[in-house]
Amino acid sequence: MFKGSNVALITPFKNDKLDTENYLKLINFHIENGTNGLVPAGTTGESPTLSHEEHQKVIELCVQEAKGKLPIIAGTGSNSTEEAISLTKHAEKAGADGALVVTPYYNKPTQEGLYQHYKAINDNTSLPIIIYNIPSRCVIDMSVDTMARLFELKNIAGVKDATGDLNRLDETIKKLGTDFIQLTGEDGLAFEFNKRGGVGIISVTANLAPKLCSDFQKYSKSKSDNEIKEAERIDQMLQPLHKSLFIESNPAPTKYAAKLLGLCSDEIRLPLVKIKKETEIEVKKALSIAKLI
Repeated sequence: MFKGSNVALITPFKNDKLDTENYLKLINFHIENGTNGLVPAGTTGESPTLSHEEHQKVIELCVQEAKGKLPIIAGTGSNSTEEAISLTKHAEKAGADGALVVTPYYNKPTQEGLYQHYKAINDNTSLPIIIYNIPSRCVIDMSVDTMARLFELKNIAGVKDATGDLNRLDETIKKLGTDFIQLTGEDGLAFEFNKRGGVGIISVTANLAPKLCSDFQKYSKSKSDNEIKEAERIDQMLQPLHKSLFIESNPAPTKYAAKLLGLCSDEIRLPLVKIKKETEIEVKKALSIAKLI
């Protein structure tokens, strides 16, 4: 169910409130442009600064607007196990198709703590759970052995790998097999990730270039030489954009690019701030290279 180009949806704001009108437009923008799945209320959706009410509303609106046209993997992680369970239960009740659960940040649990955290969530839902392993933000790294233990549980379905280590993909396939879903969280590594056996991405760049990202994902898994070449062409065209969106903390550059494309404002919540002028120049240049402006 979860493969191809899944967008880590930004959350538009207007006067520091959820901009429902543009949020719904964004969802339809993705449906119309071939995005394979929607991921609301993740880090790119500024989940750390959404209130609980907003977090739940973002997921509910996404489910309602998508109307079953695309699978929805709701961001339901927290460094509090109880809170992660509550958010996951809500996502299931709202009609999401899966849950993206980030490793508990700040607490720095052991591998056993990680196992027990995910087991507790697993035991309180019937949703497929995608582990989100991002050591750069959470300061912990789930081992392949811990993922193998978790994969024995009924609802642990796969991983969003944002380690940046392609060898980790090889190790995971070797130990867990190909039924364990492996999605990358690194746009810049997506081509090599898929070549090595990954099945897709949870993408930041797809917020701005959904058609290019979905085409790239499709062609990168093709057996046709011509389609592989097309995947390479798209990948090269998007590489500057991938890089520019992380010059400053995500999603500030992405929201600025979305503003240039007329998708929503670049309003962002503290402690994140709008990007600097020199970053704006790089983002504009990258959008131009990708032929988006």
